[in-house]
Amino acid sequence: MSTDLLLVGSIPYDTVSDVFEKFGRPLASHLAALPDGEVGLRTHWISRIHFQVFALHPDLEVVRRPALENGIERLQPRNAGDSWQFRVRPGVEQIHFGDSGWRLGYARDAVNSYFVFRTLRERGELPNGLRFQVSIASPHSAAPPRLFPDAKDCAIVRAAYQEAVKAEVAMICAKIPHEDLAIQWDCATEVQDAYGAIPGYPKEGAIARNTGQIAALSPDIPAGVALGFHLCFGTLGGWPRFAPDDLSATVELANGFIEAAGRKVDWMHIPALDNINEAFYAPLANLKPKGARIYLGMVHHMDTFEQRLKLARKFLPEFGLAAYCGLGRTPQSGLGDILNEHLQALEIAG
Repeated sequence: MSTDLLLVGSIPYDTVSDVFEKFGRPLASHLAALPDGEVGLRTHWISRIHFQVFALHPDLEVVRRPALENGIERLQPRNAGDSWQFRVRPGVEQIHFGDSGWRLGYARDAVNSYFVFRTLRERGELPNGLRFQVSIASPHSAAPPRLFPDAKDCAIVRAAYQEAVKAEVAMICAKIPHEDLAIQWDCATEVQDAYGAIPGYPKEGAIARNTGQIAALSPDIPAGVALGFHLCFGTLGGWPRFAPDDLSATVELANGFIEAAGRKVDWMHIPALDNINEAFYAPLANLKPKGARIYLGMVHHMDTFEQRLKLARKFLPEFGLAAYCGLGRTPQSGLGDILNEHLQALEIAG
């Protein structure tokens, strides 16, 4: 399969079939793996974990929830200030999530979506060799400090989520043939942390602070399953939620994750802003991919795309293309234009 393009994850059509047929089929020949679009409640990424998993746990208390909208509950936050917030109940030192392998919902959704994927492939509507991609929020991104202001609470919940993710990945790998499967770790909080942009978390030691979760989870993914990473500047409240001056700490984090994975990393997605300063891209020269395919998230603002492409190629001559993030917070009406931007980017990149 070609590795010209990566689809990060969310593509907010109504059904998995819509994603595969409307977005996947036109781009499939350029992809190594195809996600199911994270449709439905998964559209807003980690928010689903907050209201479907954290808010229901007996050892967690809801401190804040998204404000009502016209008197009706709202599950997805409008911005960081409107997001869910929790605390661990007093006296609780450790928590666990029940229904091991299924509680987070990743395995259940993956098994159901893979059935649709396999059916379309058997019909010849998707090519042989294309993998089915499952994108999973990392423990540090699923439980960021803004949700758990108490550092001890944050650590307790991250450990519990990591334990649950480990079981979900094992279940996914047991239910989907390894040669058909790709797993991607989605990491946004880690990128902010790498730049020292999270209050109370010093920049010094940030890389080591975030690689332990990767070292704990990635080696258990079987060798026959592809593994990728999506690094993110965030879209909650508008993109980018966080805009660094250059890619230096992002590259340092990418190198740290590749080293910590304990197995082959097949791809690394690095976001790029609408930045036309050479200094922004210069740190790409310091990447140590160790065989991983690098994808730059620069399919946006197509009026400057070619200029940004040339700047990036000065420091990283060979890479694939992607959007800056998943598209979950994009109106469905705009998806056709975004699809065309991907095709346009391929043509420009040559």
